[in-house]
Amino acid sequence: MVIAFMQVELRIPESRSLKAKRMVVRSIKDRTHNKFNVSIAEIDYQNIWDSAIFGIACVATDQKYASQVLESVVQFIQSFPQIQVIDYCVEML
Repeated sequence: MVIAFMQVELRIPESRSLKAKRMVVRSIKDRTHNKFNVSIAEIDYQNIWDSAIFGIACVATDQKYASQVLESVVQFIQSFPQIQVIDYCVEML
C-alpha cells in the first residue's frame, strides 16, 4: 500500500475578500474530489484572501499509479483560470 501526499500552493489574484476566495476554493476542492476521488482540504492560509494551500492525499497499491493521479490533479488544478499554482511538492509513504 502506498500513501501519496501533495501540497499545492495557490494564488487567487482576482479575489478581493475571504468570501470570494472561499467560493473559488470550494469549487476547486469539490470538482477535484469528484473527478479523482482523492482527499483534499485547505490546510493553510485560511484567513488570507488571495492565497491558499491544499493538502491532497491518495491511497493506492502502486507508487507509479499514485504519482500519476497526483500529477493529473496538479494539471487539473492548473486548468482553473482564476488561480495560479505557485508551487507543489509530492511525498510518498
